[in-house]
Amino acid sequence: MKHSRPGTTGTSRPRVVVVSPPFLSHARPLSVLAGALARAGCAVHLATAPSFAPLAEAAGVRFVPLTVTRNANTGVARSTQQGAREAERLEEFLASTRRGAVAALLTQARHRGEDLLGDPSAVLAELRKLHARLSPDWYVVDQLSYPVTLALHCLGLPYATYCPGHPTYVPHAPEALFGVPGTWPRAIRPDEGDLADLRRAAEAAEEAFTARFAEVARAHGPASPAPGRAFALTSPHAVAFAYPPFPWLPERPRGDPESFYGGHCSPAAEPSPGRAWEAVVRRLRSVRRRLVLVALGTFLSARDDVLAVLVRGIRSHVPDAALVVAAGDRAGSLSPLAGPDVHIADVVPQRWLLTKADAMVHHGGNNSFTECLVTGTPALVLPFSSDQFCIAHDAERAGLALCLDPYWLTPRAAGEALRELLAEVPHGLPGWTSEVRRRGPDWMARRLARTMASVTPVRR
Repeated sequence: MKHSRPGTTGTSRPRVVVVSPPFLSHARPLSVLAGALARAGCAVHLATAPSFAPLAEAAGVRFVPLTVTRNANTGVARSTQQGAREAERLEEFLASTRRGAVAALLTQARHRGEDLLGDPSAVLAELRKLHARLSPDWYVVDQLSYPVTLALHCLGLPYATYCPGHPTYVPHAPEALFGVPGTWPRAIRPDEGDLADLRRAAEAAEEAFTARFAEVARAHGPASPAPGRAFALTSPHAVAFAYPPFPWLPERPRGDPESFYGGHCSPAAEPSPGRAWEAVVRRLRSVRRRLVLVALGTFLSARDDVLAVLVRGIRSHVPDAALVVAAGDRAGSLSPLAGPDVHIADVVPQRWLLTKADAMVHHGGNNSFTECLVTGTPALVLPFSSDQFCIAHDAERAGLALCLDPYWLTPRAAGEALRELLAEVPHGLPGWTSEVRRRGPDWMARRLARTMASVTPVRR
């Protein structure tokens, strides 16, 4: 087993394992960060579900299989093979998004234990075996992989935390609750009574998580410090936020851990997805002057009702725009809306398409938000759940995007918003695009490598 103390390392390359949950939206940016760490001089393994081994190969790092949760999403949530209970929770969540923002957040709060902390003792055992096999100097762990963070804490192993979503995913103050947005976009203003119900549900979830953390720590890491508040447990050394450094974000305490905003976690260049997609873009551009990408993420692509409203609204109110629509397992049901000006697919090469598109409609996921920012693409944000409301607020406040409530979305409202975005670039977009381009995965990797160099693993 390894422990750590402050100091300086020798000349050997630090060995780093980057751990991702089995979700494409997490594994893809973490694979980019893994590649950046390799360029920064580290010997890197990407540890995640076997289906994501090609991501490690593309990043130029080694792969090691590791399962940290029974949930999975390999690109289209509904099409991913998983257990009956996991599929049932997914359908419950999707149904709740049809009832509005607080309903979706309440469902997520009820599911939190099963979704994010299924079997922490089993994960700890897997981490112990992986560590014995690879003997890495450091780990980089996705902040939402709570069983992995808890395992590394109990085992006393050096790790850095990577936050894949809004920075408030790491509670910054006693009153801040995971799963309760601290800010909302103008279009979404929940009832105070509903928010009170949400806070109670979030408090119950945190209490249960914290009790489970303490139980596991007593059993497996009695010599380690008490983990304390579960959702606030992060690396004592470094926390990297894949997010722009907006000045209104909550202040973080100075000192340990070092916290920094990396801006984004997209690669410097995105290769062509092939001739077929290049032909799709040429065809759409030949019939319409503008190109709009519509993608609601790997889970919410199932909301084909919202996708249909968007297609009808943009078609009616923005006649010079062609569309590419990512529809997941609902591509077939939406096929009657396809035509010379609308291409519907189950999955799309989003990062590449953003280099071709004039605007995007997305759900406020952090990947989509920061990818639009890096490419300077105006966006219409339709937040449904999770941290998407906070991200939509920030995008709106920074002058990067417009936001509408998907629960009340009409074709007219969608079309008019896209027409506004295409008529004039949002005022904050050029400046913030320049800012985040100065950061990114290589910038984050260098910061992490410096932190790793200041802590020497000591073998015992």
